[in-house]
Amino acid sequence: MSQQPGPDRRTTDAVAAAGSRLDSYVDRYATRTHGMTASEVRSLFAVASRPEVVSLAGGMPNISGLPLDIVGSLMHDLVTKRGMSALQYGSGQGDPVLREQICDVMRPTGIAAHPDDVTVTVGSQQALDLVTRIFIDPGDVILAEAPSYVGALGTFRSYQADVVHVEMDDDGLVPERLAEAITTTEASGRRIKFLYTIPSYHNPGGVTLTSARRAEVLEICRRADVLIIEDDPYGLLGFDGEVPRAMRADDTERVVYLGSFSKTFAPGLRVGWALAPHAVREKLVLAAENSVLCPPAFSQLAVSEYLSGHDWLGQVKDFRETYRERRDAMLSSLQDLMPESAHWTRPSGGFYVWLTLPEGIDTKAMLPRAVTNRVAYVPGTAFYADGFGSRSMRLSYCYPTPDRIREGVRRLAQVVEQEMELRATFGAWGSPQRPGLDAPAPDQS
Repeated sequence: MSQQPGPDRRTTDAVAAAGSRLDSYVDRYATRTHGMTASEVRSLFAVASRPEVVSLAGGMPNISGLPLDIVGSLMHDLVTKRGMSALQYGSGQGDPVLREQICDVMRPTGIAAHPDDVTVTVGSQQALDLVTRIFIDPGDVILAEAPSYVGALGTFRSYQADVVHVEMDDDGLVPERLAEAITTTEASGRRIKFLYTIPSYHNPGGVTLTSARRAEVLEICRRADVLIIEDDPYGLLGFDGEVPRAMRADDTERVVYLGSFSKTFAPGLRVGWALAPHAVREKLVLAAENSVLCPPAFSQLAVSEYLSGHDWLGQVKDFRETYRERRDAMLSSLQDLMPESAHWTRPSGGFYVWLTLPEGIDTKAMLPRAVTNRVAYVPGTAFYADGFGSRSMRLSYCYPTPDRIREGVRRLAQVVEQEMELRATFGAWGSPQRPGLDAPAPDQS
C-alpha cells in the first residue's frame, strides 16, 4: 500500500510552491524596490502595542486630550451640512480655504505665505515623497543630519538616493560639517540635490538648531546652490512658549517647508502640506495628481472645520503642557537610573530623547532582551543610512503617562545593567559611532 504524504509534508510542499511563485515575482520588480525595506519602527509596533510592554518606541501623539465631543460634533455637521462636497473629489492642490488657514498656522513660525504656494498632501510623509520624486535621480546625493528621521531615510532609499550624513551636536546641525560635506561630495563628482533637515525639536535627536546656526546653514546652502527641505512637524510644540523661527521665513526661494496636522490635531486624518517656491509648487501638484489624484476632501474639510470652529491654539498649548510633563518624567528617570557613562539630549520641545549608552553596548542586539523585560525602544541604527548609531536609541515620551515612562526607564536600566555586566565578562563589541550626538558627554548636570 502506498503511503500518503502526512500534513507536515503537504505543508512543506505548499510553502515551497509559494516560495517558487514569490521568486518569479521578485525577478520582475523594479530596481528601485530593492531599497524598500520595513523600518525598524514599524516592525516594533506589534510587540510594542502589547499592554504589558511599556513602549518608548513609537511617536504616536497623545490625542486623549482632544475634545472628542467637539470633534465628533464637527464631523456630524460636516457630513449632514457639507456632505456633498466633503464626500466628493476635490482639487489636486487641496481645498482653497484650508490652504488659507494653513498660512495662518505657519504665521507663528515667521512665515508669510500665499495660499497659492501651498500644496495639501496626505500627511507630510507624502509631501516628502513628492519632493524626493521630483528632484532625485538614482545616485543623486541628499545631505541629512546624523541621525535622521527614519521615514525620510526610507523614502530616499526607495528613490535610490545616496544619503550623506552631516554631524549634529546639542545645538543642532553643525555648519562647519555641512560645508565640509558639500565640498567633499562635490569634489567626488557627485550631485547634491538638497539638504533635508528637521531644525526644530529634531526627530530622533531631540535637539533644536540655534537661530545663529540657521542663518549660517542658509548662507552655506545659498553659496553652494543647495536646496533645503525643512521638515517642521513639531515647531509649535516647544515647552518654553517661544516658536522657533522657520528657515523658510528667511529664504522663500531656496527652502521647501513641510508641515503637518498629525502632531497638533489628529494623525489619523493624514493631512499635511508643502510650501514651495512657485515653480516647485507646479511640479508638486502634478506629482500629487499622478499619485493620489487629490488629497481626501473629507479629511481636509474636517481639519478646516476644526481650525475655524475650535480654539486650536489653546489646544496646542494643552499639548505642550502634556508633553512637557512627560519629558520631565523621562529626563528625571534617566538621571536617576542610567549609568554615569550614558548620556542623552534634553529636548526643549517635540517628542524624543536620544540616548547613547556606554562603549560596547549594541542597542539593536539588546532589543530582544529589552522586550523580554517588557520595554521597547528604537535602536539607533534605524536612523542612519551608513550603519552607525549602534550604541544609541530613540526614546519617545509623547504617548505613555509619566508613571509608565518612569517604569519603562526602570526596566530599560535593568537591561542596560545586565548588558554592562556581560560586556565586563566577555569584552566590548558593537560598531563605531559618529561624533556629535553619539559622542560622550562630560557630565549630566
